[in-house]
Amino acid sequence: MLKVLESNRSWDVIVLGGGTAGAIAAIKAARAGAKTLVVEALGSLGGTGTNAQVTPLMRNSSSGINLNQGLTNELKERLFAQGDGATDQHNNDNWFNPEGMKYVLERMLVESGGEILYHTHFVAPEVSEGVSRKVSSVVVHNKDGLVRLHAKAFVDATGDADLCVRAGAPYQAGELETGLHQAMSLRFMLGGVDQERLCEFLASHGQVQEAKEFMHFWMVWGKNASLEPLFRDAVAAGVLEERDGDYFQGFSVPGMPGCISFNNPRLAAEINDGADAWTLSKAQIDGKHAIDRLVKFLRAKFAGCEQSYVASYAAIPGVRETRRITGDYVLTLEDILECHTFEDAICRNHYPVDIHTPRGKKLYHERSGDLPYFKPEAFHEIPYRSLIPQTLENVLVPGRCASATFEAQSAIRVQQNCHSMGEAAGLAAAWMASKNLGAREIDGLELRTALKAEGAYL
Repeated sequence: MLKVLESNRSWDVIVLGGGTAGAIAAIKAARAGAKTLVVEALGSLGGTGTNAQVTPLMRNSSSGINLNQGLTNELKERLFAQGDGATDQHNNDNWFNPEGMKYVLERMLVESGGEILYHTHFVAPEVSEGVSRKVSSVVVHNKDGLVRLHAKAFVDATGDADLCVRAGAPYQAGELETGLHQAMSLRFMLGGVDQERLCEFLASHGQVQEAKEFMHFWMVWGKNASLEPLFRDAVAAGVLEERDGDYFQGFSVPGMPGCISFNNPRLAAEINDGADAWTLSKAQIDGKHAIDRLVKFLRAKFAGCEQSYVASYAAIPGVRETRRITGDYVLTLEDILECHTFEDAICRNHYPVDIHTPRGKKLYHERSGDLPYFKPEAFHEIPYRSLIPQTLENVLVPGRCASATFEAQSAIRVQQNCHSMGEAAGLAAAWMASKNLGAREIDGLELRTALKAEGAYL
């Protein structure tokens, strides 16, 4: 039997996962005075935004106002200051460089007094059973072996609700009727691109670009995309597979001239459960093979890409959803479409229901332009209760696995919402530790008021 080493230190708050929600949660907890530790499997913070290379941030606004502010604003400002963020002529301030974000998030956390334990994997929680089920410690694995870490409060920011699932808390996964998950992607960066020539080429094919610094071009089968004939010819010639045209999207990157970030390839339909280790391994293999096809296609058919090369493969696949906790409140599609608000709201959202369907499958919802959510000034809210997992007392779960139905999750999962949920979870966890309270003893209205006073748009 392997020996578990006992750490001679303890923390107020341990955040499991330093990704999109986790990094912000840790920064907020540390700034609120909590002794905070982030446990992160890779060597940088930011998760989806950095290691999965998901750039730019998806716009989330109502009546022209960004709904995610607070620490999200500071993150953007610091990215802009070092040349790794930008605002286009449409006042879209969501362009960023994933490599720059790695550094900015790390500095924000370290300067806030938080600690990071990189290259460390969460293994299991240790739960005190009884009337109140509290996580007393977690076992992690790194170069030291198995190590036990103690804290008063925990934030499960694993992205897959790993702590909650292993602690026996209820959850759901995928679309309930089919068990299917949203499609996954493996992003990549293409370097050595002559962006001026590429802009001219795209304009000649019906996709005029604002500027080489703010490029966005795309192709999806059956959506009247002007680039579709090029893809059809490549499939007929055996250069591409049919699925390579299911979703194709390229963006320029601030601070990386000559580089295009691609939000593709979409992976094979059977590769869609990002909470399965074998699936994740297949995703890396399938994705790289698809990237090889796409790069050959781009070099041959897209002017400006003749001398291009793969600058980087994303370290982790782009996973849109896996598990979702069953929380004290389950956000629903009705909440979104009817623009429901909550006294204990910790985030506002106007990003649409956005279900990426695996090839050959149907995961649609009925939508109508007459519903309140389709008005330009609309938004709905996410309550604090959606971060509290049932059956656990000192754990909060921000991010893509917060408590929501499959359809509702597809609207709230984008990075800036994960920032806002993480900020709320970090402050609440710090209060839990300092006041010796459980998650349900935190006053949601008081939390909302404090977040608003510190810059959140609520």
